[in-house]
Amino acid sequence: MKAAHANHPNNPQLLRQLGVVPYQQRFPWIGGDLQTLRDTLRPVALPSDCGEPIAIAVPALASGAAAAGEVLAFLDRPDPSVDLQGAPPRGLVLLLHGLGGSSRREGLRRLGITLQNSGFAVLRLNLRGADPGRHLAGGTYAARCNSDLLPVIQCARQLCAALAPSARPLPLLGAGVSLGGTMLLNACMASLEERATHGWDGHALLLDGLFCASSPLDLSACSASIERPRNRVYQRWLLKRLVRQTLADPFGVSAQEQQRLTIEPPQSIRAFDEAVTAPRWGFASVDDYYAGASPLPRLLSASVPLPPTLILQALDDPWVPASAAIQLQTALATDGLPSRRGQLEVLLTPKGGHNGFHAPGDSVRKGCWSDRLACAWFKHGINPAELE
Repeated sequence: MKAAHANHPNNPQLLRQLGVVPYQQRFPWIGGDLQTLRDTLRPVALPSDCGEPIAIAVPALASGAAAAGEVLAFLDRPDPSVDLQGAPPRGLVLLLHGLGGSSRREGLRRLGITLQNSGFAVLRLNLRGADPGRHLAGGTYAARCNSDLLPVIQCARQLCAALAPSARPLPLLGAGVSLGGTMLLNACMASLEERATHGWDGHALLLDGLFCASSPLDLSACSASIERPRNRVYQRWLLKRLVRQTLADPFGVSAQEQQRLTIEPPQSIRAFDEAVTAPRWGFASVDDYYAGASPLPRLLSASVPLPPTLILQALDDPWVPASAAIQLQTALATDGLPSRRGQLEVLLTPKGGHNGFHAPGDSVRKGCWSDRLACAWFKHGINPAELE
């Protein structure tokens, strides 16, 4: 992919390269909060979920907080109306949901449908602890959960070969919304030693392309942002989902976790991460977790391998502050990361909210603006001449 850096919202050069019009808000969803809440306030009628279930084995957590089990993914094949002229799908896209989400969330399904209508196969993953699939593995997920994602990516690579039996394996692409993008970034930057530890012996790069929408790059800054008084309704909603998801674990929770979630319930995402996420995933403290699971420091290191990656961030996101994305884009634009050129793009939009990006021209088949951007990014990565 040819680089197109400019420290400019709605980067016109990159959008021209991808054949995507600049983002504009769609009335009446004006402002970051309404963009964020649009799917909750006015759900879209999506077609029936006909995904093929695939259970994927994952190991026990290194901390011992949860035993080995399985995570549940759903395979969606390209829409039958898409004329692929007998060819296999363009590629397989692994989709990851965000905090408190699942493969059934409207935004994730709409992105999947948009990709299917563009000729891609889609694998929608439910992370450890998410429904459906809550009964298959104990514990919950984290922003850095490579030990769970590496087996999933290995399974997805096998699917890439099975979906193209008479041709070269399909490219494997990844798309994450919110925290799902953070997880994919962390997995892609996993060290060679970590891959060897978990049995990964395949491609030098885990994915052939990556798209992240509204994904936290600095967890500490994100936690501080969601704790602002103006976000107390958001935080209460997220905490309710996280606590319910954790206590619904059919494998049980520890006595200490039970007390900290019921008798002394957490009042912030940071408190939840301190009580549950950090110790379950082997971090010494919540600060250790936030530092170790934030992709920004490694993204700023030119030595860490990364597939062609597009990071999309709205400046008016009420949940995820744009400061980390701005810092990364500035480093790219000022030659601070010369070896990242062609590897990494950061696109800032003035508006769009948190994983909103609702714009004129949206529909169930065409998705929202960010869904169309993801399709264009993947198409261009596979066949740059297609959009030129």
